[in-house]
Amino acid sequence: MPIASNGQIKILWAILAVVFVAIMVSNPQAVFEGASSGVSTWWNIVFPALLPFFIASELLMGFGVVRFMAVLLEPVMRPLFNVPGSGSFVVAVGFTSGYPIGAMVTAKLRSQGLLSRVEAERLVSFTNNSSPLFMLVAVAVGMLKLPALGYLIAASHYLGNLTLGLALRFYKRHDRSQTPPLPWQGNRLRQAFREMLGAINAEQRPTGRIISDAVTNSISKLLNVGGFIILFAVLINLFKHAGIIGLLARLFAVILTPLGFAPATMTALAAGFFEMTIGVREAAHSGATLPAQLMAIAVILAWSGLSIQSQVASMVSGTDINLRLFFLSRIGHAGLSTIYTVLLYPLFNLASSPVSAAPALPPGNLFFHPGYANYLQLSFCTLLGLFIVPLLFYLVYYMYRGIRTMISFRN
Repeated sequence: MPIASNGQIKILWAILAVVFVAIMVSNPQAVFEGASSGVSTWWNIVFPALLPFFIASELLMGFGVVRFMAVLLEPVMRPLFNVPGSGSFVVAVGFTSGYPIGAMVTAKLRSQGLLSRVEAERLVSFTNNSSPLFMLVAVAVGMLKLPALGYLIAASHYLGNLTLGLALRFYKRHDRSQTPPLPWQGNRLRQAFREMLGAINAEQRPTGRIISDAVTNSISKLLNVGGFIILFAVLINLFKHAGIIGLLARLFAVILTPLGFAPATMTALAAGFFEMTIGVREAAHSGATLPAQLMAIAVILAWSGLSIQSQVASMVSGTDINLRLFFLSRIGHAGLSTIYTVLLYPLFNLASSPVSAAPALPPGNLFFHPGYANYLQLSFCTLLGLFIVPLLFYLVYYMYRGIRTMISFRN
């Protein structure tokens, strides 16, 4: 029976593919406009925002940093998120880069046996965030023309996911397959270095090959991401011509208007249901009041769109990770981010007036945007800080223990 059902599903997808091709042939102009928009979004925003972090995460995993953090941050990650210390690497990378790097790293750690299936499901549900570059530069500066709002958008987005992570520690918390803590005796810092050296010695590839593979794998994954962005950009344009986006917007209005969302943002939410960047751009052009725009943007960024959810699914497709929890957590993240947006907005003391139309994005590729270098510096400093702060903490702790031992010995 499952085999028959699987065959029927594939037949359904085949029929949908044929219909999709027929619609594309009959609407070449809409397809061209959608594809052009998707290519522009991928090349100008996504590629420069994610490439450095894809390469950096591949290199850090190749050189054993995950093992180092697994030992060092085990006492932090278990009580907070109910995941092993290796999950700290996913949190660090996921919160300083952007979709879908958190899913990629989680899948890799799962395939290496460093996470159980349930732990991987927890991690992938709260470590996939929008890129800081997208929120701070593309949205706040390019779309809203209010740079200070980037910090509000980012804060509500990250706080929502962190709150979700703390809540998800109770998800199947008595699972028997959870990864056992790494054995250690005595000095945890020394044990962390020992584990990292063991991982480096176990790596069979030479250094040049590790670097080459990091670049090759990163480009390959970004091409995969670009394909999804272009596909959904085409779909959204076809849906607009067919009136489906308008129909979905009316459905959202019935559900969300009683919750305080502005009717002017419903089309943006309908577009954002499929593709995040296009939805956020529509919200910035909606003509609604600034708080209403920010609420819509918070929902779209948290939901992330079917495009990014498909990218996440493709990243974990080679593992046994079930994404049911991830899809449900997107709804929870949308609600939490909206609440944090409403609570934090008064702190920025901005007038609740309609925002004038702004250019969709900063002109040209973000590689050449004036804020790109500052963004990379801030993100990589934050990433290094997440590595260095625990290291300094343990150094101070062991120095304190040593001084106390010397004092007691002299007495």
